[in-house]
Amino acid sequence: MERESYRRLRARLDTSRFPPLTRAVVERVIHSAADLAYATDLVCDEAELTAAHAALHTGAPVVTDVEMVAAGITRRETVCRLREARSAPGLTRSAHAVRLAYEQVGPGAIWVIGNAPTALEELLVLDAAPALVIGLPVGFVGATESKAALRESGLPAVSNVSEKGGSAVAAAALNALLYHPFPAAGTPAPPAVRTLAQSPTTPEENS
Repeated sequence: MERESYRRLRARLDTSRFPPLTRAVVERVIHSAADLAYATDLVCDEAELTAAHAALHTGAPVVTDVEMVAAGITRRETVCRLREARSAPGLTRSAHAVRLAYEQVGPGAIWVIGNAPTALEELLVLDAAPALVIGLPVGFVGATESKAALRESGLPAVSNVSEKGGSAVAAAALNALLYHPFPAAGTPAPPAVRTLAQSPTTPEENS
């Protein structure tokens, strides 16, 4: 069924113009949401994905903002500290969970945020030095702003421009990197290509 889904996806959308890892992310996100519009909504950088792919396959920890994201990630254990987190004045549980997770994993982790904009906002004020931030929180309040701030931060990232996002698509973006074959040593990195995966044609806050 998955093979047929990808065949139909590619029949409706030419993804061959994307570089390999960008294509993998775009296709798996579209597949998870049945939403072709992600082809022009996602923002990816092939060189950043290449570095993150290497980090992921050599043991970088993976942190998620909520357990729904963690549940969607296969082949890798993840860190999610939301259960232990507590809200406080000016601090949501999601933001506190990010602080707790950073204390646990330190720099160099891959962060997958698909639910709470405040989790992404908190990550941006930490000196977390991530290998990659998959920032795809969903919602009408704070989601687009937090994702725009992520892009402006200069951190290696996968994000999207619209209010769309969510746990399933965030997990799908990470799974795309997990499933993509790890290249042999010495394989040259592709040139940087930042694309509003527009290279074609142009929740729960306190959960």
